[in-house]
Amino acid sequence: MARKVGTSLVKARLAIMEPPAAVGAKPGGKLATVAFQFNPGTLALAKSTEWRRKPSRMADQASLPEFVGSGPRTLSVEVFLDATATHDNSVEEGVEKLMTACVPTQKSIQRKKPASPWVRFEWGTARSVSFDGVVSNLSVAYALFDVDGKPLRATCSVSIEEAGVGKPGQNPTSGSREARRTHRVVVGDSLPQLAWREYGDATAWRVIAEANDIDDPMVLMPGAELLVPAIQSSEPVR
Repeated sequence: MARKVGTSLVKARLAIMEPPAAVGAKPGGKLATVAFQFNPGTLALAKSTEWRRKPSRMADQASLPEFVGSGPRTLSVEVFLDATATHDNSVEEGVEKLMTACVPTQKSIQRKKPASPWVRFEWGTARSVSFDGVVSNLSVAYALFDVDGKPLRATCSVSIEEAGVGKPGQNPTSGSREARRTHRVVVGDSLPQLAWREYGDATAWRVIAEANDIDDPMVLMPGAELLVPAIQSSEPVR
């Protein structure tokens, strides 16, 4: 689905992060941040499902579909670069920074498990379009050139495929202490408030604090991403 986005004073950005060192782990440190010169006018978010259907021998009937699984979210966004609006001589540096999201990192090569970085599109408090993923496609169209051939304007089309998934058989409502989801902190958030929204019990904030090594439940950094473990309904909160 495509959503038209209005003008915002908050600038969008693309965080490029070291890929996880192990399956199920969080992405590593931030390698680079691509700040958008201009906020995107349109974001395209898609999610697919897969169904299996056996052919029916009856010509006028169709067999019932069998649900196979749900595919990852995909986000398509355009990054417009314009060197004429800045003091840069070319847009090539910005394009090269985006290209780093498509090649294996040095650390992953050293671990003998080559993997390209994980990325996350970030724009204010937007949550549906902000998730850990990998770049599945990047295309660049140059539109303006200097007299010496340097590209001055470029439109970069980026497709991000969701990669941050939990361990098999686990989800935030499975009742397992190990199941978890993430929450991005906004201004005014506190752990008791988050615990009330997630568990219906504000005193359960210690569960989130322990999962994120937080000492003060009332002081949270806006923009930080917190792990929110699921807890069994029968488990007493200490």
